Amino acid sequence: MRISQTRTHAASSHVTITKLLVWSVRRCKPCNIGCYFFRSAHRLNGGSLPWSVCTGMAPLKFCANISWLFTELPDFSQRMYAAASAGFRAVEAAWLYDSDLEELQRAREATGVEVILINTPPGNIKGGDLGLGAVPGREAEFRQGLDLALKYARALDCKRIHLMAGRVPEGSHRMAVAKEMEAIFVQNLNYAADILSKEGITGLIEPINTRVTDPRYFLDSPHQAAAILEKVGKPNIKLQMDVFHWQIMDGNLTQNIHKYFPIIGHVQIAQVPGRNEPDSAGELNYSYLFNTLENLHYQGYIGCEYKPLGSTEEGLGWIKDYCKHGE
Repeated sequence: MRISQTRTHAASSHVTITKLLVWSVRRCKPCNIGCYFFRSAHRLNGGSLPWSVCTGMAPLKFCANISWLFTELPDFSQRMYAAASAGFRAVEAAWLYDSDLEELQRAREATGVEVILINTPPGNIKGGDLGLGAVPGREAEFRQGLDLALKYARALDCKRIHLMAGRVPEGSHRMAVAKEMEAIFVQNLNYAADILSKEGITGLIEPINTRVTDPRYFLDSPHQAAAILEKVGKPNIKLQMDVFHWQIMDGNLTQNIHKYFPIIGHVQIAQVPGRNEPDSAGELNYSYLFNTLENLHYQGYIGCEYKPLGSTEEGLGWIKDYCKHGE
């Protein structure tokens, strides 16, 4: 089956993007399920793509994190078009809140991409914030941020929100404030769970490594996150597995993925230590990790949250290689 359809959109910075979107569906070997190949005949600035990004190969499918990918373009709506043009059927992002919401809606509707995940607002980044979920004395601000995230999630039909824990307050010792921060986080997660359940939205918590990326981040390991989720006990609050952070903090990925798979609600990937494309030089064997997730029948999207070594599109060959293995 082949469906062709032309869409035209005038981007805000006097850029007119015309795309021919081509869908084709075929049966895949050896899994014998419908695999979707989404291809554009024209790249964002002209010229045909030599291959199609496979985003529905059973069972793994990938979404572009447009806070990290397609940053050659200045705004998120343009990056949505670029992601669709490159073949992605879904995107995720950290903070979209400086973008015009109506423009984002138009881009989503015009491209047909799903918005898989957004983060709660970080707070005052210049003041040292990176989320407020576990930060003492900031509960009211967390709730305000959750309201804003819900506004964007509703408008973009996004069904996952990363509820950022935040950092240990400046000047505080981690061990001295750990119990208080955990109690606040559990309280805020319970509040969020009740609000999100009414919207059919899943809340996610993500451990961020404190060895390299952020020494003061409160939630830094899957073990800590799992213990907090057990205390929350709400089915719509789950674990976000960023393989980059898990590898740096604990390693032992095979056992940890199997152990925590029942509570994993989203996956993100990048190579270690450079946080570049999965097939770049580094510690991780993503062919093995993808096979592990396949064998566990992971059905969600995998977020591509990495820094391209060159242009975004030049670094997408790893998805082409992944697609080949299922043919």
